[in-house]
Amino acid sequence: MSDPYNLASLKELYFSRLREFYRQPARIFWVYVFPTILAVVLGLAFQSRTQNSVQVDLIENASTDSLKRSLDAFRPEAEKLELPKIEYKILPAEQAIRRLKTGKTPLVVEPTVSPPVVYHYDPTRPEAATARAVFDDELQRSAGRTDPISVRDEKLKEPGARYIDFLIPGLIALNTMGGGLWGVGFLLVNFRIAKLLKRFCATPMPRRNFLLAVLGARLTFLIPDVGVLLAMGVFAFHMPMRGDFFTLIIVELFGALAFAGIGLLVASRANTTETVSGLMNLVMVPMWLFSGVFFSSERFPAAMQPFVQALPLTQLVDALRRILLEGAGIMSVAGSLAILAAWAVGTFLIALKLFKWN
Repeated sequence: MSDPYNLASLKELYFSRLREFYRQPARIFWVYVFPTILAVVLGLAFQSRTQNSVQVDLIENASTDSLKRSLDAFRPEAEKLELPKIEYKILPAEQAIRRLKTGKTPLVVEPTVSPPVVYHYDPTRPEAATARAVFDDELQRSAGRTDPISVRDEKLKEPGARYIDFLIPGLIALNTMGGGLWGVGFLLVNFRIAKLLKRFCATPMPRRNFLLAVLGARLTFLIPDVGVLLAMGVFAFHMPMRGDFFTLIIVELFGALAFAGIGLLVASRANTTETVSGLMNLVMVPMWLFSGVFFSSERFPAAMQPFVQALPLTQLVDALRRILLEGAGIMSVAGSLAILAAWAVGTFLIALKLFKWN
């Protein structure tokens, strides 16, 4: 029976891509093990991170003991009020300022014989501003200040509101980008360097089958890409999954196609590993910085938002967070899907016109 589409070659090419991947332990480590380790380390760090203590350096001078006694005497009252604990080191002025300048402490307090007490800190560091506010609050209370209005803190600790819940969808998207770019782009350049593309081109195999096999293998690896990090987030860190799994898979599929298209475009003309590595970094670094993987992309100025929102990683990260943490449905992420589809179609069409087999 004839095979007009030469599906046998597509099947063999597809399985050869799968075998090539799992026979290389280094790829398995960087695609699956490394992102998992990163998520575990960051999850443990930020899961246990609280505002129950503040690190401060006190400059040693004639007034330091008096300030220290005042703070120590007020500590039992501070514990009743559930104020953050102040952990301080008493150091010579030169050493304390050097620690501040090298980022080893967020705040240096310089006691004085008469007010004002001097605070040394970098106001652009959020932890420094927090340390200053916490220390000053306790210092004023220990000196007898009373608040005219009583307040009560309601601390939000439920799953979905923690940093680890914010982080896991970003890491899933980051893994999708890395797999698409390196799994497609770097693979094709290595084939071109080894003259394998030229040999494939000389066979009866339709060229489309080769590219479809590469794409099919990439989509196959998408399942464990998402599954490993998602399972770890849900079972290890109790991250909620408020949206449906079908919508999540659709978004991931569109994201994988977008990054596979970018990977194909990057590899369409590159002839050396140095060239493709430079192009990969040129593509990935802006998205690492601007797409909100580790912090919200809304922190960037309004003038930059059109650029930030046009990035495919921004749309993938935002869509995953809305699905997992807010329970968004397919229509709620339709805008993100449209942008990802535009990237996928546009880069594939351009890449197919530019692609060089020799």
